Amino acid sequence: MKIAGFNVNSVRARLPLLEAWFHHRQNDLDILCMQELKVAEDLFPFDFFASYGYRCYVNAQKRYNGVGTCTKIEVKEVRKTFDNPLLDREKRLLYTRFEAFHLINVYAPHGDIKGTEKFAYKLAWFDAFRQWLQQNWDLEKEKIVLIGDFNITFDDRDVYDPELFQDAIGCTAEEREKLHALFEIGFYDAWRLKHPDRQQFTWWDYQGAKIWKNQGMRIDFVLITKPLIPYLADIEVDMWARRKNKIKPSDHAPVVVEFKF
Repeated sequence: MKIAGFNVNSVRARLPLLEAWFHHRQNDLDILCMQELKVAEDLFPFDFFASYGYRCYVNAQKRYNGVGTCTKIEVKEVRKTFDNPLLDREKRLLYTRFEAFHLINVYAPHGDIKGTEKFAYKLAWFDAFRQWLQQNWDLEKEKIVLIGDFNITFDDRDVYDPELFQDAIGCTAEEREKLHALFEIGFYDAWRLKHPDRQQFTWWDYQGAKIWKNQGMRIDFVLITKPLIPYLADIEVDMWARRKNKIKPSDHAPVVVEFKF
């Protein structure tokens, strides 16, 4: 089973890229979790994804945010609200339950520099998310995947220039502490499980040809609970979808994880 997490930075703008990418991969993805849809649900291109065999579930809002999970596998349950005003204020989470595991599509707040309202909101959002996870599952026993754009780097390996990014958005000690807290309650970084020493980025600024200089950040993650570790077969960052010239890419590359159940 292959699952992709992809911040598409506007799903409708990215349809030509998605079409080319699906053909490039020979339509091998079982589940596609997209972030930053930037479209209301009634304008989401359901028919486009249906033509590739996907049924899509979206938690969307006009022009901003939004997450969508498109799947070829039967979904047992879907949740778009989370009984918490911080988590429900913006469309950033989508829960789907499958036969073998739980899947949570994540688009965390970008935030802003220290001292701003957006910075405080981001920290509070992560606190609320962690508490919701702990309240709803036994994280030591249940198979759970968190996938998407967390807008935080785990440590300095996740930026191309630690001095340049010191205290930058997504790299502050306060933000990293919130990401680390997810590990403390029972999640593991699938990338580091398979590639403990390899530096790999998932986001590159459009400006300055950063993708060709490999000057990026790793802010897109697949986090899994311990019971899923034996089933983790592989994980890759698909650079093909980011290194496009004739087709406008997202500023993110997809992260593709494979499980063997």
